[in-house]
Amino acid sequence: MMKKTLSVLMLSALPVLALAGGDHQGGHDMAGHDMQGMHGSMHGGTSPSEVGKPGDPAKVDRTIEVVMDDSMRFTPANIAVKKGETIRFFVKNTGKVPHEMVIGSVKELKEHAEMMRKMPQMQHAEPNMVTLQPGQRGGLVWQFDRAGTVDFACLVPGHMEAGMAGKIVVE
Repeated sequence: MMKKTLSVLMLSALPVLALAGGDHQGGHDMAGHDMQGMHGSMHGGTSPSEVGKPGDPAKVDRTIEVVMDDSMRFTPANIAVKKGETIRFFVKNTGKVPHEMVIGSVKELKEHAEMMRKMPQMQHAEPNMVTLQPGQRGGLVWQFDRAGTVDFACLVPGHMEAGMAGKIVVE
């Protein structure tokens, strides 16, 4: 009887353990919650064309390496691209804590950072972001379809406030 009860308890704990593991690709994947419904997607009320759109990985114009570290900085923090260009950002976390690169407008980034402060365990995965654990590498592909300045930041609570942000100038 004890053995059967223990087996049932262990099996019922498996889904909880699987959820606790999170998304090992480094994304934020909140089980059962659609970020679109939660806050209108990362693009909120703004037009995706203000910051660009997800790019086609088969049509990348060039790759830019970005390093994130525990000094709360991106290297490089200022990036220049051409209007219409599709960029693959090859991102490395050389720090000892998780970091992420999220592309968006300053307003979107601040709103999202505030949400992350309120729900630090929140996990999400969107095409304009890559979240990496210490030592991980990853990437995102983004097309810049409008001239202007596009921002990016690490939205791990406290990181953007500590200066972990950058700008992409689209010429």
